[in-house]
Amino acid sequence: MDIVKLTPAYKSIIWGGDKLKREYGKTTELSPLAESWELAFHKDGKSLLPDGRALSDVATEKELGENCKGFPFFPVLVKFIDAQDKLSVQVHPADEYALKHENSLGKTEMWYIADADEGAGIYLGFKENITREQFERAILDKTLTDYLKFIPVKKGESYFIPAGTIHAICSGCLICEIQQNSNITYRVYDYGRRDKNGNERELHVQKALDVTNTTAIEPKELNIPVSEGVLKGINKFFTATHVTVRGKKTFKSDCGSFRCFTCLEGEGSVGDIGIKKGESVFVPACHGDFEISGDFCAIMTTVRKYRLVSDGAELRIENDLGDVLTRGSDKDTLLKNCGLTNSDIE
Repeated sequence: MDIVKLTPAYKSIIWGGDKLKREYGKTTELSPLAESWELAFHKDGKSLLPDGRALSDVATEKELGENCKGFPFFPVLVKFIDAQDKLSVQVHPADEYALKHENSLGKTEMWYIADADEGAGIYLGFKENITREQFERAILDKTLTDYLKFIPVKKGESYFIPAGTIHAICSGCLICEIQQNSNITYRVYDYGRRDKNGNERELHVQKALDVTNTTAIEPKELNIPVSEGVLKGINKFFTATHVTVRGKKTFKSDCGSFRCFTCLEGEGSVGDIGIKKGESVFVPACHGDFEISGDFCAIMTTVRKYRLVSDGAELRIENDLGDVLTRGSDKDTLLKNCGLTNSDIE
């Protein structure tokens, strides 16, 4: 397979808008347009090649890369989200619970704020620690948002949302979401909103109670410069790198992972394939070195390996490309600096 431009799968959901059509070049009759699944191997939506075949039906193990082989499913899904209205307050399960109850991966995700209206924000975790009983009472009393941490957001920021973290995208956000390859969402509170048939949307309270972390978290934005750009979100399932192109830049291909470029603004080319705001281009693993050029920025999604290396008294965390992310003497501090857990490193 050569470098190819992908055609996304589209989703119309009650809270969506029209910005993906107006500003990101999406062409579909669906309205409102809530999501554009850019890199998708999921049964609920698949990205397509120019000839109409699904990428998931064509890409070989070699073209996806060695790092994808250890997962029961292709590990990552990339999408644009246009929240003209607020999304439900929700939570996603981790792998163990999702595999047992849903036959699916769980969902850890990250959000890159591609655009945000003035006053836009997100709910991310609780303001302070609460008990399961307090959580359940707040759901039943419809006072849950009183307990949640609201964060105003701006274009260019990024947020990491581990599985089990309660969250919601509020109105006015346009987000590039990089997530595990899962479509499992447990809605906890939906503001009494009704669907087109006049019915309140289904909630999943018991499952949410099972999986939600009720401990307050302190969001930390990741900005680690590496050879290919700036790391914005990393774990064993996906690596999201912000790439800025001004002129020409050569990428050295490897067999560890594919590369998927999702353009946030500007235009240029990846290899011989043109790319502009709202488009995604897929580069298979083992492709060979290639050039990107133009004037644009993108989120590059890959699946990378991370390891802890000991060199005498010094420890360091590096990826499988040889980039050193951080150095020091305390393992837990190094992991925290990178937003990693023990399960994310070899």
